[in-house]
Amino acid sequence: MNILMATSEANPLAKTGGLADVAGALPKALKQRGADARIIMPKYEEISETYIQQFERVAEFQVNFGWRSQYCGLLKAEIDGVVFYLIDNEFYFRRRGLYGYGDDAERFVFFCFAVMECVRYLDFRPDLVHCHDWQAGLIPFLLKTRYVNDPGWAGVKSVFTIHNLMYQGIFGIDLLKELLGAGDDVFTADRLEFEGAASCLKGGLVYADKLTTVSDTYAKEIQGWEYGERLDGLLRHRSGDLTGIVNGIDTELFDPMNDAALHTPYRSSIARKRKNKLSLQAELGLPESEETPLLGVVSRLVEPKGLDLITSKLEQLMQEDVQVVVLGAGEKQYEDSMNWFAAIYPHKFKVWLGYNDRLARRIYAGSDIFLMPSRFEPCGLSQLLALRYRSIPLVRETGGLKDTVQSYNEMTGEGNGFSFTYYNADDYWYTLKRALAFYKDEEVWRKIVDNAGKEDYSWNRSAKAYMALYEQLVVSRKGTEQWPVTL
Repeated sequence: MNILMATSEANPLAKTGGLADVAGALPKALKQRGADARIIMPKYEEISETYIQQFERVAEFQVNFGWRSQYCGLLKAEIDGVVFYLIDNEFYFRRRGLYGYGDDAERFVFFCFAVMECVRYLDFRPDLVHCHDWQAGLIPFLLKTRYVNDPGWAGVKSVFTIHNLMYQGIFGIDLLKELLGAGDDVFTADRLEFEGAASCLKGGLVYADKLTTVSDTYAKEIQGWEYGERLDGLLRHRSGDLTGIVNGIDTELFDPMNDAALHTPYRSSIARKRKNKLSLQAELGLPESEETPLLGVVSRLVEPKGLDLITSKLEQLMQEDVQVVVLGAGEKQYEDSMNWFAAIYPHKFKVWLGYNDRLARRIYAGSDIFLMPSRFEPCGLSQLLALRYRSIPLVRETGGLKDTVQSYNEMTGEGNGFSFTYYNADDYWYTLKRALAFYKDEEVWRKIVDNAGKEDYSWNRSAKAYMALYEQLVVSRKGTEQWPVTL
């Protein structure tokens, strides 16, 4: 099976968030299951020259869209065992950063058209194109409209993945009409029109053969008004084609037995894990103590990540025998709050504003409890990394957090973390106090840590689910589809 992964970012070339982690890791896992999965993305200025030097130019051609005719170069290299193709156009992509420009609509319409045109120059023919987020959302639309009779795309099916429904690529109708060279019939409520504007995301939601999102719970949540971002009706309509598949993590990249950032390698040994706590405490100037519970936060400091809950209870938390380490950056009010507590409680609270990969790994390894009480979380990777490093997550039951963290049940001994249902400070505080009480019971805590190590959160399980989905779509050797596809 040949899969072309169309994405606006992918590790290790360019990253702004979790999309890059998924797009970079999933093709590796698919290859292990026998698929030929390749990535196509823009050639950004910020891609390291170390990687750029590995690419060869395989084609140059013109991309026509709207009234424009733009140069496009197609480059190819194999990076970490995965074939990458880069779409080269310096006018659109030789800039600092990936997004946030006034002509983002034109940039990514060009990208979608370039992907459609480059199939003529690839050295492999895709059976399926897997598109990620709004930047690639118009590819399924083009596949079903402009390129429906193009022999280069004959029989190719499409999958569209929603990583976060909040980001929809919404632009003016007149602008997208002009860029796409499309008529009024395309910009109706059942196609690309959205609240009087035009949505690139709807290109994927309406036209892709199958839809996925990054957890089963999030797939259900976005079909309701609270999380549906005014697209819940469409998603309910397409519920038969919508599947939730939890993201995985790279268990080789994140391995406490082979992580150079750690003081002591470990797997399930609490004693060896706590040597990393002592090392982290010493590095940050906290009193060194194995007995004192260390709470970790590695997060963007913004309200959707639950920072209002965390900050509302920090004064009460500081009255407990605890230590807290925070790594992240975000809204000024939360940054100021973190700095204030670090100044008032220097022997209990430490903050690093910004991001530091080494410190993040040391927090996962050194913390006993990992705080992640998000208001919403489509999937979440931090709780998976915490479980991998045997830091027990405390989460709210939403999206991927609900699917991956099961609250500890003292009656059955089951559960790998702590969770609460309703987004309010009192429920968060009750759950945190419960976690701290169990931490004092060494036997119970050892059981919870053991439970944290039982689940497989590698990409293997996720890749198996994607392969099953792909197999519903690809054409069999006899040239007939295995299942009918709802368009």
